Amino acid sequence: MLRRQLVRKMSQRAFETKILKVNPLSIHFSPNAHIDGSLPTISDPETEKALLEAAKIIRDSDDTVAFPTETVYGLGGSSLNDKSVLSIYRAKNRPSDNPLITHISSIDQLNRRIYGEESNSNESPLRNIPEIYHSLIAKLWPGPLTILLPVPPMESGTLSKLTTGDQPTFAVRIPSSRIARALIALSDTPIAAPSANASTKPSPTLASHVLHDLEGRIPLILDGGPCKIGVESTVVDGLSQPPSLLRPGGFTYEQIVELGGSQWADCRVERRQTVGETEKVRTPGMKYKHYSPSAKVILLVPNRKDSTNSRLEKLRDIIRTEQSLRSESLKSIAVLTASHLNNTSLDNILPSGSNLKMIVESLGSTGREIQANLFAALRRVDEVENVDLIIVEGLPEVDEGLAVMNRLKKAAGGNCISF
Repeated sequence: MLRRQLVRKMSQRAFETKILKVNPLSIHFSPNAHIDGSLPTISDPETEKALLEAAKIIRDSDDTVAFPTETVYGLGGSSLNDKSVLSIYRAKNRPSDNPLITHISSIDQLNRRIYGEESNSNESPLRNIPEIYHSLIAKLWPGPLTILLPVPPMESGTLSKLTTGDQPTFAVRIPSSRIARALIALSDTPIAAPSANASTKPSPTLASHVLHDLEGRIPLILDGGPCKIGVESTVVDGLSQPPSLLRPGGFTYEQIVELGGSQWADCRVERRQTVGETEKVRTPGMKYKHYSPSAKVILLVPNRKDSTNSRLEKLRDIIRTEQSLRSESLKSIAVLTASHLNNTSLDNILPSGSNLKMIVESLGSTGREIQANLFAALRRVDEVENVDLIIVEGLPEVDEGLAVMNRLKKAAGGNCISF
């Protein structure tokens, strides 16, 4: 409660939000930099200048910077600074009991800056990471994998308690994005970074999405182009028995089980979409509304029994029902197709004589394409086309489909129809 009051009381300082272009191809790390903390070399002077400016904000102030990762754009502040963490909550209007993921550039930085230990070449760099994670991070770091670790002891640790959501654990990952890694390495500061969107809105995968939501709320956006993966990192908990996948994301459940070894063979999946009002959560995205456009979203949940004709008739019924309920306010709809509807003509789907405007857009033909395009498509039809209703075709919950459906179920807020 105290932290919520602090967030509300902090002044809403207005910024002139600056956007600086950065070229990820100009940033180069040595093969072991994610372990030993070696700094990158940067061949483009403008990219280096922008990164150093952003690093100074992270290291020397209480303010935040938006930057691209391989998953989505993040809104970053120092994980070691309570005021910086509060600046994140304030800019996003995010509840302060929603935990934040800490991003590091190397395991050396984890040991030095979070666990407060001196560099020691005689000790294993993995000494603060439980053995159950070793096989996963050997293959998947740097990358979109977040693990839960025990919070460091108070006498040696430096991590802000405001990042943990009052948990005995904290979430951490090493991003594979060169821009994100360089920013963290140059500031030598672990960065707490949720997605760089206004709370509850779809996550941003372009700098323009960040500007739409946070202009005037933050001083700087690093523009590194579109994010490749398009959904947030996978969050796993190896401290529980059996281990669990708390949030599906950039790595699939199947990859976790395959690459994690025998200890992950019985990995369970957290299926709950939400938790109780007073319940503590171990990962972002479970307690509050997430990923939601302003327009109503209806999710079509795949049902293998339906034929093409029955699906089309069901889609017509959905549109007729929405039109009868919202005769005056329903002017335009978007249909985002993913599998069955990708190769099906929807020219005659609107009721006869309807004045509805309809936009049909394919999210892609593979799980990876759909995952990468999802948030951008939701934002485009909502914020640019200003449609009143979004109907999205879902995927089977395997491989990338698990993460896609996790986000879409939350975006739809229970408006799910078997299809």
